[in-house]
Amino acid sequence: MSEPQSLPFFYQFIAGAVAGISEILVMYPLDVVKTRMQLQVSQAVGSAAAAQEHYTGVADCIRKIVQKEGASRLYKGISSPVLMEAPKRATKFACNDEFQKIYKNMFGSPVMTQPLSVLSGASAGVCEAFVVVPFELVKIRLQDSRSNYKGPVDVVRQIIAKEGVLAMYNGLESTMWRHAVWNAGYFGVIFQVRGMLSKPQNKTQKTVNDLIAGTIGGTFGSLLSTPFDVVKSRIQNTAVVAGVVRKYNWSWPSMFTVYREEGFRALYKGFVPKVLRLGPGGGILLVVFTEVSDFFRRMNL
Repeated sequence: MSEPQSLPFFYQFIAGAVAGISEILVMYPLDVVKTRMQLQVSQAVGSAAAAQEHYTGVADCIRKIVQKEGASRLYKGISSPVLMEAPKRATKFACNDEFQKIYKNMFGSPVMTQPLSVLSGASAGVCEAFVVVPFELVKIRLQDSRSNYKGPVDVVRQIIAKEGVLAMYNGLESTMWRHAVWNAGYFGVIFQVRGMLSKPQNKTQKTVNDLIAGTIGGTFGSLLSTPFDVVKSRIQNTAVVAGVVRKYNWSWPSMFTVYREEGFRALYKGFVPKVLRLGPGGGILLVVFTEVSDFFRRMNL
């Protein structure tokens, strides 16, 4: 299978930005549900009031949010991820393409292989993490049901005032793990699935193939990365207090803490809304990125 003509980094960046914003506008409510379920600590429900507050699933979470807080709450905090999605997804796709070139040259491979796709995706994920951490931190704090922040600016102001400037990168290590693992699974599976599907004979079939490959890739990436996503949410929702040892701080110790206190299933809290978003969301990302990239190629850029 021939590889598409490589584009300059700038145009890859634009294509990734358009893809990211398209995906977040469609799928954001599921991200709110995912975060609420991940922040919910498993424990015995001791009262009717506590039971009423407990989310039992995706539909139950959406119903309770709409009933108690209004439908607009499903889009609470979207300004931060919208601002984040352009550089985030742009970095993901542009860096992935650049790392593909680097690794093909490094390993003397004239074409992409699945191991190189996995390695390129993981490397792009690490770069992506540096871009997204402050935005993710703001989003997590706003999505918490106990949040009393007035908006993204207020979150930033309070974090810097109470926890220090460096606290804006709270959760960097866990975010690097999450994005490296997700991107490795996403791009590695896309490479494999594209090779298994019949060669597209027209634009419609090409779009369908990309939608299938991206959806499967997003699903597999979500399966691999959810435990890191759970602890990332816990870490970023824990304030930095001088002299106080934080319960959730680093990825692997935090995962063991969650496993010991709440069981293995707790490491996959929020998996259903996550995969419902990033499965088809992964398909949307790949289709839009490919379409915009092809548009630039037709312009002979």
